[in-house]
Amino acid sequence: MKSGDATAGEFRVEKDSMGEMKVPSNAYWGASTQRAVENFPISGIRLSRSMIRSLGLIKGCAATVNKELGLLDDARYVAIAQAAREVEEGKLDEHFVVDVFQTGSGTSSNMNANEVIARRAREISGGDIHPNDHVNMSQSSNDVIPTAIHVAAALDIREKLLPALTELQNALGAKATDFGSIVKTGRTHLMDATPMTLGQEFSGYESQIAHGHKRAQNGLQAILELPLGGTAIGTGINTPPKFSQRVIEEIASRTKLDFFEAANHFEAQAAKDALIELSGDLKTIAVSMSKIANDLRWLGSGPRCGLQEIFLPEVQPGSSIMPAKVNPVIAESVLMIVAQVIGNDAAATVCGHSGGIFELNVMMPVLAHNILQSIHLLSTGAQNFSRRCVVGIQPNLPRLQELAEANITVCTALAPKIGYEQAAKLAKEAYASGKSLRQVALEKNVLPREELDRLLDLMSMTKPGL
Repeated sequence: MKSGDATAGEFRVEKDSMGEMKVPSNAYWGASTQRAVENFPISGIRLSRSMIRSLGLIKGCAATVNKELGLLDDARYVAIAQAAREVEEGKLDEHFVVDVFQTGSGTSSNMNANEVIARRAREISGGDIHPNDHVNMSQSSNDVIPTAIHVAAALDIREKLLPALTELQNALGAKATDFGSIVKTGRTHLMDATPMTLGQEFSGYESQIAHGHKRAQNGLQAILELPLGGTAIGTGINTPPKFSQRVIEEIASRTKLDFFEAANHFEAQAAKDALIELSGDLKTIAVSMSKIANDLRWLGSGPRCGLQEIFLPEVQPGSSIMPAKVNPVIAESVLMIVAQVIGNDAAATVCGHSGGIFELNVMMPVLAHNILQSIHLLSTGAQNFSRRCVVGIQPNLPRLQELAEANITVCTALAPKIGYEQAAKLAKEAYASGKSLRQVALEKNVLPREELDRLLDLMSMTKPGL
């Protein structure tokens, strides 16, 4: 049920501390959420599935501990736990209706969760269950929302990003192995450089993603420290002893992630440095993917007038006017993902440095949106890049051989024997005449043929230390 769907006569009246509000009759949310819906008709972007899942998890774990501490009776606990589980499982997502551009603490979304869970719990039990007094017991929006961001990001990294990066790394690694004996021209400054193998080039891409995997793991470790228990400003007011420790232990048990309580709740609520660190890691992973996608576009450019050293999989027609044109669309989609992730990191950075004032950061909903979107885009992007592009790449062997043999920078191998100046002179003459460097060197009789053949062996130049 979405706000505004109800017509006349399809509303009920709900009350909160500010008075009465008309709420769609079949909505699970209440007066506080409805106020937020009307106050923030901004973007139409709502809380992500990952955040809703985390809020359901936190509310369920809090209810469990409140019952164990004797603060919540059995009947209310059972109903709240079931309702929270339904939120966690995505069964009530349509009732999370608040825009992400809202109150900076995320109070509107926390109350959205409290009200949905309370109403569903009343439906389950038939008893009196209050969104603040029972569902939000021992909590504050100020510690629940940042905790939910950490939990959501950690779960998404483990379940989505790390597997996707592993898949992409493996695909690139397989190509590095397959292309290990194919000699090609290296390039620096977009200009010809000394020879290498196509496998070596792809091994660099594989290593970039392997480093990205480690960065994602480091980012995950940075956000395992949870702010829950600080309540309003970090002092833990209205929170019973051991509550936060036990709830976090419950969250860790259910998620199988090593979450732990913040060492300093004032830092954990006022600053969002761990999330900004994670955002930077995500940006770096994006930059790595940009390097790889751009290289593959260049290497596959053509088919007649470009490099065309590799064949990229043809996945769709490339032009509405030029027949038979096929473009590197999968690589291009990666570049657009990269642009968005870099933008998300910039927005997250602003949220971190401008939103953190005194005892609370007041840009958390948008911070959450940007970080979780980056994780999602990198996950789906890496997987799609691997499956629809990388695994289908094939070498253009004749073109690779043609360009490798035409490369005049192989004169580098002669420089230790004949000197830099003479090697440069040979290269310039070869370029001007259109002849190969080998042919010019033979004509000039600069070295005996056998030594020249040894020094100008292209494969040996790719592994000079052996």
